[in-house]
Amino acid sequence: MIRQDTMEQIIRSQQEQIAGLLETNRSLVESNGKLLEQTDALQRKIQELLSQIAWLNRQLFGRRSEKLAALDPNQLSLFDSVPATGQDEDIREDDSSAAVPSKTKPDGKKKESRRNRELLEGLPVVEVVIEPDRVDLDRYRRIGEERTRTLEFEPGRLYVKETVRPKYGLKDNLSLPREGESGVIIAPLPPSPVYKCLAGSTMLAEMLLQKYEYHVPFYRQVKEFRHLGIRLSESTLSGWFKPVCELLRPLYDELVRLVVGCGYVQADETTIRVISKGKGKADKEYLWMVRAVMEKLVIFHYDDGSRSGQTIRKLLKDFKGYLQSDGYSAYNVFEGTEGVCLIACLAHIRRHFETALEENRNLAEHALKTIQEIYRIEHFADSREYTAEERRELRLCQSVPLLDSFEKWMEGTYVKVPPKSRMGQAISHAYPLWPRMKAFLKDGNIKIDNNLAENAIRPLTLSRKNFLFCGNHEAAENTAVICSLLATCKAQEVNPREWLNDVIARLPYYQEKDSGKDIRELLPDVWKLKKSNENPIEV
Repeated sequence: MIRQDTMEQIIRSQQEQIAGLLETNRSLVESNGKLLEQTDALQRKIQELLSQIAWLNRQLFGRRSEKLAALDPNQLSLFDSVPATGQDEDIREDDSSAAVPSKTKPDGKKKESRRNRELLEGLPVVEVVIEPDRVDLDRYRRIGEERTRTLEFEPGRLYVKETVRPKYGLKDNLSLPREGESGVIIAPLPPSPVYKCLAGSTMLAEMLLQKYEYHVPFYRQVKEFRHLGIRLSESTLSGWFKPVCELLRPLYDELVRLVVGCGYVQADETTIRVISKGKGKADKEYLWMVRAVMEKLVIFHYDDGSRSGQTIRKLLKDFKGYLQSDGYSAYNVFEGTEGVCLIACLAHIRRHFETALEENRNLAEHALKTIQEIYRIEHFADSREYTAEERRELRLCQSVPLLDSFEKWMEGTYVKVPPKSRMGQAISHAYPLWPRMKAFLKDGNIKIDNNLAENAIRPLTLSRKNFLFCGNHEAAENTAVICSLLATCKAQEVNPREWLNDVIARLPYYQEKDSGKDIRELLPDVWKLKKSNENPIEV
């Protein structure tokens, strides 16, 4: 028999061993928990780095297209994607202009000679004769003429337009002219688009088209004109640019008024480099773009390069209706504004999920499939040419279930992915915008994305890559004027060369006092309508 005191010692010893084991177990659990936390943190960090590497590899070697093919797992790919590389080169050669001979004034100071006559030598001349009205040739005889030369342009050809205005004087030098008549009669000179400018309307139009429609900066235009037979300098083209923009400014102001008065607009912003006075370097500034979707009118707005929400707020202070934009926070200034309904862009939401394909293909493909189904509904309505009400009914029937299920999927998926991963960032971008995204269900005229706005910005992006920067804030404002008018021509499917040639020639008549002419009829939409009716605007 084991004695009682021995049993008590054994029990105490076992209890001490159990307590030690429990303490060891607790310490192991705590250290294991810390190890698990460290492991999870390292896994998240590895996932973020792998995501960044996948994105960088795509930027360097992958395709840039966001188009999504049919996501069928049983469909095999015939070709592997081929890395596409490109190299942009912009070579600018220095142009040395010929020395201009100088003359000496009577006071001994040097005076530069007028180069207009020298510039126009060798170019073909087209004469336009303007006779004065109601000349009685029995009483008047031709005594001379006035000649005015302007440089004109036809595609691939420069020529000189020489306006001839015959002068008529009384045959009988001793007789007096009748009351209300003059001793010498000559037709008035048509007003020039730019006062005392060598360039005519077609030449000014071509200069603007080359720079903003065909993305050819001035120094390249100088080369082209030299090959066509005339030596111009960059400073000459720059000197023409500012006054012709001032000539077109009333059209731009009228266009802004019309766009702000529309009920459904899309807005976006883009960068432009501007040289600030005193800094000597180009700063990255911003241009705002607003497009009236149904009326097909486009404006660009520059306000000292500001990208703040107050800039767009000031521009659209009188706007009432649907405002569609991407997820940029500046548009939040309209949140809660009476009469303004914010609409999100599905293309921008989709773009974030598309960048997560390399990181988490299963989740990304699920999101992209759902968005693809929503787009397929829109394409079906387009193919059937549905009215706005029919499209709205189709959306309520088929798009609403997809939108609701996608919203629930985002709620359940976000807690399963690292917040800083590309999938986490895509969901955190899309989920707050989802109420605005559903707002497109209110009206069948509302587009599902903001792509029309981005299409209007694309030509400016190409121009920006060529002329690199604007010389000052005023030049940036002039760029906004020209880009607005050309973008509206494109939206209205109007030939910009024909429109500019005609409008620049007509605008001086609209600036005359008491002209009684409405400048609205020169904007591309009305101009196109009058052109199609073969009822030209009277001058």
